[in-house]
Amino acid sequence: MKVTEASSHYDNLERMEVQEILQNMNNEDRKVPEAVGKIIPAIASLVDGIIPRMENGGRLFYIGAGTSGRLGILDASECPPTYGVPFDLVIGLIAGGDEAIRKAVENAEDNEKQAWVDIMEYGFNPQDTVIGIAASGTTPYVIGGVREARQKGLLTAAVTCNPDSPLSREVDHPLEAVVGPEFVTGSTRMKAGTAQKLVLNMISTSVMIKLGRVKGNKMVDMQLSNAKLVDRGTRMIMEATGLDAVQAKELLLATGSVRNATEHFYSKKNN
Repeated sequence: MKVTEASSHYDNLERMEVQEILQNMNNEDRKVPEAVGKIIPAIASLVDGIIPRMENGGRLFYIGAGTSGRLGILDASECPPTYGVPFDLVIGLIAGGDEAIRKAVENAEDNEKQAWVDIMEYGFNPQDTVIGIAASGTTPYVIGGVREARQKGLLTAAVTCNPDSPLSREVDHPLEAVVGPEFVTGSTRMKAGTAQKLVLNMISTSVMIKLGRVKGNKMVDMQLSNAKLVDRGTRMIMEATGLDAVQAKELLLATGSVRNATEHFYSKKNN
């Protein structure tokens, strides 16, 4: 039996008091970072492979179904505003298309050929990386997609929560965060989903740092899409340049990013 489908360590959940339910869930959740910590070397190996490919024009695709697909879309959609990268540099694809983000699409995950069709809507680039996300490691949509990608010479990886799954056997870099049975048996949106989110955070963040999208510990290329981010950028510039709040904000809005603002300031100062 798959670990992700194994029976919960707890039973008679409906008889538990609310606080007991929450405490037991929290006890299970504590196992997640430990499981992810065990695969850091494997994550690092993947990231080391992704970076030169993206430096040479490659893109990063996440493919998944259900919760796994939604997590990939979440991670991909946050890269442009956070790091100022193009919207089609990190791409999340879900079985069933955009409709499936909010509502399950019947039988969408069972089509082994559709993921590659979805990827090809963005064109073929031999420098691309495809990461299949599936808690079970058995989703046909994901397996078919990474299999085709690997056959085409792309770098492939899997994020799963079952050991030695069919998905893991199809990729260059299997990332298996084995978190154990779920509190509610088979509900992989819980610990498995949390583990997948952590792994995706680690992949995209470390890649963006190494691509130069972070300076010091600051998101210097973030998009200024709301007042909160303008205020954050203003504080960054004040810290980096010594300008007051009014001057820093004016410079930020004039140049469009923290990076541009600080580079402009020091270029002007040195000249």
